[in-house]
Amino acid sequence: MKQRRSLLFLCSVVSLIAGGVIGFFTPHPQRTPITVITPDPTTTPLPTPTPLPLRVYVCGAVREPGVYRLPPGSLVEDAVRAAGGPTEEADLVHINLARELLDQQQVYVPYLGEENSYPTLSDGVAPTATPQRIDLNTATAAELEALPHIGPTLARDIVAYRETYGPFRSVEDLLNVPGIGPSTLKEIRPWVEVGK
Repeated sequence: MKQRRSLLFLCSVVSLIAGGVIGFFTPHPQRTPITVITPDPTTTPLPTPTPLPLRVYVCGAVREPGVYRLPPGSLVEDAVRAAGGPTEEADLVHINLARELLDQQQVYVPYLGEENSYPTLSDGVAPTATPQRIDLNTATAAELEALPHIGPTLARDIVAYRETYGPFRSVEDLLNVPGIGPSTLKEIRPWVEVGK
């Protein structure tokens, strides 16, 4: 029995040595080096902020007086049209319909025969060259409402979310506020920030 084990052991050792010799002398295919090709870096242009809409109060001889949001560059004529147009009693001769509007401006359309004691345009706020961003952690609902696509309800929801869950850590946290999706976030991203 001992001889049998020795013979079995000897055969195993010879087999291992034979396998190693065969493996060592067998030609192996040449390895091809892998080349990683990285694309040239490109500069992605930063998105240009969409200008905030103008908020204009239109009153006097118009069909639907009220506050209207108009695109930048709008004229008094656009504001009057947004308010449903002039009434039959409107005196359009005494108002410059071609004047460009400013944010937070009031447009008063006088009535025929009215004494011109009321100015047709109030002072507005001239746009600044670089609009200031709104800090999501300190903004009031009124400030948030000035953002594109954010009305009174969403502005209140943003403030409520901040009060419930604490300060925003990033602008992307707005996606957690019900009613704000990727497209709304894309529109307001240039106008908001999270303060340090």
